[in-house]
Amino acid sequence: MKEIDDRGYTKLLSNKEIFRQLMTSFVHEPWVKDLDFSACELVKNSFVSRKYKKTFSDLLYKVKLRGRDLYVVILLEFKSAPARFVAVQMAGYIPDFYRHLIDSEKRLRKLPPVFPILLYNGKRRWTSPLNLADLIEGHELLGEHTLHFRYFPIIENAFTRSMLLQMGNIVSTLFLAEAHYDFDLLTSKILALVERAEDKEALSLFLNWLKQLFIHGRIAESDYHAFERIYQDKEEVNMLIESIRKEKAQLREGGRREGKREGKREGKREGKREGRLKIARLMLQRGEPVEKIKLYTELSEVAIRKLQQKFKK
Repeated sequence: MKEIDDRGYTKLLSNKEIFRQLMTSFVHEPWVKDLDFSACELVKNSFVSRKYKKTFSDLLYKVKLRGRDLYVVILLEFKSAPARFVAVQMAGYIPDFYRHLIDSEKRLRKLPPVFPILLYNGKRRWTSPLNLADLIEGHELLGEHTLHFRYFPIIENAFTRSMLLQMGNIVSTLFLAEAHYDFDLLTSKILALVERAEDKEALSLFLNWLKQLFIHGRIAESDYHAFERIYQDKEEVNMLIESIRKEKAQLREGGRREGKREGKREGKREGKREGRLKIARLMLQRGEPVEKIKLYTELSEVAIRKLQQKFKK
């Protein structure tokens, strides 16, 4: 299965229920249980510098932690392979956000905590250092004055199929679809989600994303209106799954037919070329000049010279 682009993830994670599931299922920190998701708020501004726009997409949530504001930034890494210095790029995000707060809130006396998450859905294993200090040669020489910054990684391919099946929520099924693709298995998990999902909007958002991904491999910007459909019951979801099966089958059949047509076209092209080469060989045997052979066969001079070399041998 092809990887979905960053816009699809941005659309999904902009849903507060999906954000809640991401935090409670994949961030194993003791303070997560004290987050008040009923008051969480998606901050619209992006604080990714222009230099890294092609590397990262960001989502920034404000949520209450024991009555105080906590910001959670989710940086989406949509390169196919991990970048070694990603900790440097992520570390630069937080000062940019803090500068924005300082400029916009004149009465600010202290800065709020920011928890940085990196979400990676590439196929290669994540090997980049999590701590900025690990990228600095001889950092231990400076003691407490060295730079320390550590991001929290959520690496999809690090979770086994059994781990994701055990969680059984929307986000784990999303990761299952990308890291361990099995349409029949996903169908059963989706139907189980329908049985117990309380947030139909979040589930419908995921199902619409899944349909686009299954059929087209990625989601074009023009298709985002399809995300808005709400599925009310299991019958509607069964109809969706059946439509995906049919469309996938039609695409496979269309691909096979196109492959056969292309094979025939390729055969004809190869046959014509063999005919031209045969004529060129006869003309070379008669001592005809290269320019004349080019005119009669439409072969390139390079191809004709190669034939000449074979005759000389």
